[in-house]
Amino acid sequence: MHVLLSGIVGSTAYGLAHAGSDLDRLGLFAAPTVAFHGLHRPVESHVTTAPDRTLHEAAKWCRLALSGNPTASELVWLPEELYEVRTPLGEELIGLRESFLSGPAVRGAYLGYARQQFRKLSSRDRGDTAGLARAAKQARHLVRLVRQGVALHETGRLEIRLADPDEVRALGERYARRPEDAIALLADAETRFDRPGVLPAEPDERPVESWLRRVRAAHLPAA
Repeated sequence: MHVLLSGIVGSTAYGLAHAGSDLDRLGLFAAPTVAFHGLHRPVESHVTTAPDRTLHEAAKWCRLALSGNPTASELVWLPEELYEVRTPLGEELIGLRESFLSGPAVRGAYLGYARQQFRKLSSRDRGDTAGLARAAKQARHLVRLVRQGVALHETGRLEIRLADPDEVRALGERYARRPEDAIALLADAETRFDRPGVLPAEPDERPVESWLRRVRAAHLPAA
């Protein structure tokens, strides 16, 4: 694998990490171009738990980002100090990050994942005190996704580091105990997404395609 871009994501990037938090890493790599010429495509993702690291093949990462996937998209919006691998092709990709954005995809992905967390909170057994910590984590994800998605819709920028992590933690504890309190947050997000935003109706795939072709050319064996 040729890792093109990699960095620290998750709670550390959001400003929500505590002493026992895992250190999560996300990156993308280029498979050798000749690996696409045979019967079987190369593995598109490598996931390990010790350490916690996810690496996506370049084309798969692009597809995820074009669909608005919140987790994949983080990689090109990280604070500078959180990058651990940053090659010239990775640098180019960061420069293309706005090309991946589109209003419908951002709305569908961020609100979709937030609603998913809400459903998990709403279906949990409130008598299960042992599961409260997990529920609070799900609730923090809900709040983060809503805030990041709305800000992205309104400003065109994905703010990874939360401005008010203590408030997000407090809301997480509250929504874990009373999921119904999060209904107003989701309703407000719907209203704001209904207003015109700054994102285009469709992503601009042309520079993404051009970048991916340069990746393939760079990873052909020498003649």
